[in-house]
Amino acid sequence: MSKLDPLFSSELTRAQARRVRRRLRTASAAAPGRLVLEGEPVLNFSSNDYLGLSRHPLLVERSREWAARHGAGAQASRLVTGNLDLHEQVEAKLARLKGTEAALLLATGWQANAAVLPALLRAAASQGEVELYADKLNHASLHHGCQAAGVKQIRFRHNDLAHLESLLAAKAESAAGQPVSRFIVTESVFSMDGDRTDVERLATLADRYRAFVYLDEAHATGVLGPRGMGLAGLAPGRIDLAMGTFSKALGGFGAYVAGSRALCDYLINACSGFIYTTALPPAVLGAMDAALDLVPTLDAERARLAAAGDNLRAALRGMGLDTGASSTQIVPAIVGDEARALELASGLEQRGLLAVAIRPPTVPAGTSRLRVTLSAAHRDVDVARLIDGFAAALA
Repeated sequence: MSKLDPLFSSELTRAQARRVRRRLRTASAAAPGRLVLEGEPVLNFSSNDYLGLSRHPLLVERSREWAARHGAGAQASRLVTGNLDLHEQVEAKLARLKGTEAALLLATGWQANAAVLPALLRAAASQGEVELYADKLNHASLHHGCQAAGVKQIRFRHNDLAHLESLLAAKAESAAGQPVSRFIVTESVFSMDGDRTDVERLATLADRYRAFVYLDEAHATGVLGPRGMGLAGLAPGRIDLAMGTFSKALGGFGAYVAGSRALCDYLINACSGFIYTTALPPAVLGAMDAALDLVPTLDAERARLAAAGDNLRAALRGMGLDTGASSTQIVPAIVGDEARALELASGLEQRGLLAVAIRPPTVPAGTSRLRVTLSAAHRDVDVARLIDGFAAALA
């Protein structure tokens, strides 16, 4: 028993009363698009395995092969003795696909955002004033990275680039003649709403106001953009830093940033999350390498995924459910109230369908929802079953 157990218990009781307490549930692996949850088989519409690659034979085999050849771990951070030729091989392949000079691997998306942003903002602050423009609904890791740098965020309305431009223009006028470093921090696809940023327009704004763009591509990598390598590819050479993950559509684990050679070299020297973390192990790198070989070849899977999203949105809206501005494989069914979201999720699960309820603080108060995520592993009959399940649960 710890000295603070009474406090912890009190906080858990309060969370329970607000219907926002979270509990771990035991899952077992199954075929892509499926899951065994606490012993019961379900169709899985809550995974980020958007292309169904997590169990792809090529990823599994290369992961096994690289572990057998190079061992279970990298043994040290990359600045000590952990910088394997495998890391450099994957980074070079990734940079080619992203159309950038360089790329740098990190452990997780959260770590990347929480550690890279402070490193960038510290450098800028040493040269003068910093203006940091951030989408109001950015992922918690992006907000954390900005806060860790001690730089005040100027938040613009979600995905409202006209509002962003008005803020940039106003500050530019007031700061005329003074040295200012401007940053725009946003996502290409938002994980809870499934909507996307107009990256070409964003790049134009950034060019006009000489702002550095930090674009989180976690939920676009593998699914959207040229060759499935993210929406930054719609503005080639104009996005200063694209961050993404291997743990979603790419089926494995890990994260990356892609940009200029000078940027990546600077982060090797200044990013604490890179400097003080043991390097990613060979098995993880093998899965990364295989996913990068596969993703450019999966246009048919991406087209099928997009069509399934359109079909599901139309069906849910026909039932009176709000799907927001979703235009991707992430389709929210926004119901507002926490209790109603939990009830609807329970009704679906009773029918063998997993669509987890998302509640505050992950989403703003009053916007609780079921976050439905589609995968190329889902067949048309699976999506039809989900739609029927919603209709039955709402009846």
